[in-house]
Amino acid sequence: MTTPSPDSFVARYATEGFGIAHLPYGSFSTPGTAARLGVRVGDHVVALSDLVAQDSDLYPLVDQSNLDVLLTADRATWDRLRADLQSVLSAAADADRIAAVARPLAGVDLHMPFTVADYVDFYGNEFHAANVGRIFRPEHPPLLPNWKHLPVGYHGRAGTIVASGTDIRRPHGLRPETDGVPSYGPSRRLDIEAEMGFVLGSPVPGGRVPLSEADNHVFGLTLTNDWSARDIQNYEYVPLGPNLGKSFATTISPWITPLAALDAVRVAPPTRDTPLAEYLDDADERPWSFDVTFEVVLNGDVVAKPPFASTYWTAAQMLAHMTVNGAGLRAGDFFAGGTISGPEKDQRGSFLELVWGGAEPVTLSDGSSFTFLRDGDEVTLRAKATAADGSAILFGECTGRIVEFPTD
Repeated sequence: MTTPSPDSFVARYATEGFGIAHLPYGSFSTPGTAARLGVRVGDHVVALSDLVAQDSDLYPLVDQSNLDVLLTADRATWDRLRADLQSVLSAAADADRIAAVARPLAGVDLHMPFTVADYVDFYGNEFHAANVGRIFRPEHPPLLPNWKHLPVGYHGRAGTIVASGTDIRRPHGLRPETDGVPSYGPSRRLDIEAEMGFVLGSPVPGGRVPLSEADNHVFGLTLTNDWSARDIQNYEYVPLGPNLGKSFATTISPWITPLAALDAVRVAPPTRDTPLAEYLDDADERPWSFDVTFEVVLNGDVVAKPPFASTYWTAAQMLAHMTVNGAGLRAGDFFAGGTISGPEKDQRGSFLELVWGGAEPVTLSDGSSFTFLRDGDEVTLRAKATAADGSAILFGECTGRIVEFPTD
């Protein structure tokens, strides 16, 4: 990585978590202008088309409104672009020119950073899965028999994935009642799921992606909140799994952290205690877990700090599993790794676990007793890692506020 000149743009404008070691991508616009693909430095964003030479073969990939075209390229291209950006942002000679076209984040609108093609939500964290099993099936073993043999997941709805800051309308559906007859109405048990999302590229039409090829297809990571209506989900999920209880909204950060920025925080996943099928056996593969700590913030209160490294199944295994049947992948495919929870109560990444199904309410700083989401509640996910140079990497925040679904 290039060492920035003290007179460079990045030296002038970097802030904690958003310096030369990070450089996340996003889509932005200013009033009266079309959206552009940009890179974040501190509290500013710069269009990539202002940083890449027009005669470069990279220019057509970045002179775009979002990441869609860049995601069709390969790992070598993504890495070359990142190196070029680090070079120009670190050079004193380019500082004034870049400063003239940089835009403060306070004056721009942020958009979805890419167009989601297909979406899969996994259930990859053992602590979360075991907690949910104990809450919903206390008379049975917490994990179902298949859980340690494959990354359990479901094919979700791509069209309701939204960027941070979008209000979340409380979903309506059928809810279970004590007399066995369901009632229709707004969800009473609206929840969050603090997850890490993975943006995919370098398409493989109708093919498989083995563990060894995951680095060539995971473009970047983003904070993800897979909102969940637990009562609607509970009534509908047998036998085919989540549908309306999940499909109403998933929020992601507007910033995509490049995979290369996280090389220093790759760590081994939790110890495997069950033999794996060959296509999932990662014993001899590069580590694919990440030492990233989340914060779940409810109305300004930090209520949980889930550790991502506790997740049992890795992104490489999830990618291998979702393509092992020959489904292949498209540029813009996206998956989330599942709710992140740790062994401690304050490490639980869903309110279902934090309040133990409603039996253990949490008291917030305003004195209110909390179980599930109320209209007006705002949830923000934050996360932090450490770059190779020792600086912080702060993932772009992921925020949503609950509002009442309008009635006719």
